[in-house]
Amino acid sequence: VVCLVAYHIFFMLFVWSYWKTIFTLPMNPSKEFHLSYSDKESLEREPRGESQQEVLRRAAKDLPIYTRTMSGAIRYCDRCHLVKPDRCHHCSVCDKCILKMDHHCPWVNNCVGFSNYKFFLLFLAYSLVYCLFIAATDLQYFIKFWTNGLPDTQAKFHIMFLFFAAAMFSVSLSSLFGYHCWLVSKNKSTLEVFRAPIFRHRTDKNGFSLGFSKNLRQVFGDEKKYWLLPVFSSLGDGCSFPTCLVNQDPEQASTPGGLNSTSKNENHLFPAKPLRDSQSHLLTDTPSWTETSAKAEKGKVGMNNPALTMENET
Repeated sequence: VVCLVAYHIFFMLFVWSYWKTIFTLPMNPSKEFHLSYSDKESLEREPRGESQQEVLRRAAKDLPIYTRTMSGAIRYCDRCHLVKPDRCHHCSVCDKCILKMDHHCPWVNNCVGFSNYKFFLLFLAYSLVYCLFIAATDLQYFIKFWTNGLPDTQAKFHIMFLFFAAAMFSVSLSSLFGYHCWLVSKNKSTLEVFRAPIFRHRTDKNGFSLGFSKNLRQVFGDEKKYWLLPVFSSLGDGCSFPTCLVNQDPEQASTPGGLNSTSKNENHLFPAKPLRDSQSHLLTDTPSWTETSAKAEKGKVGMNNPALTMENET
């Protein structure tokens, strides 16, 4: 009875998280990141050069974006006609820009990004627990199979197949789940591991990491009672992300709401452009950062606006 109850609990959570991962639509950039009709006309009419730089600079000046292309240009998608938010990428399969895109997963036939990354992580966790539970409960009968302790029926083959399938899936799922747990702890996406985010003056592979606790809360939220349930509780809107590695731009106005303030005994400077309310409290919390190091301190640089060049990035 205990095994049956546990089995159906794990199975229900596994199916629920799998369903949410598949049928949760990926989130796209909000309308404020789309170019206006006049800006799109100007962009198409003007030759590549200072005129196009000015169009993009004007469109992006009030947006909370800090990452650039490898050439230092504003990240612009010529298929969606929008200025890309930080951590947003264009999916060639979905043919649209996906907020905080991690990867396009053929196993769920969906893009894994800001809207369903928590569901994807729980899907991996519960599928792993489900397979381990099956392998553990089948182990005693699998041993009896090799010691000729089972009756000679067709069930003998089923027991052997079930154990091997559960064990092999457990090995592959544990490696994938462990990898994504590491990504969450470092506040990275799969795409950012292969190509580190580029800020205005340098590339920084840990540019969005705020420490283990805050990184975990960005994905799972502040209320722990929702962490293990496939319900959306991630912080923010997917368009803006706090980072302790972006210094204030002296040419920009001071941040409203005191977002450029630092916590006690810390020297971190924060973005001058406003973040969403649900994100900004991660910057002003009293708990100390857990990933401060001499290397991070040494890597802090000014964020003056460079000369921007037009670069289409799909």
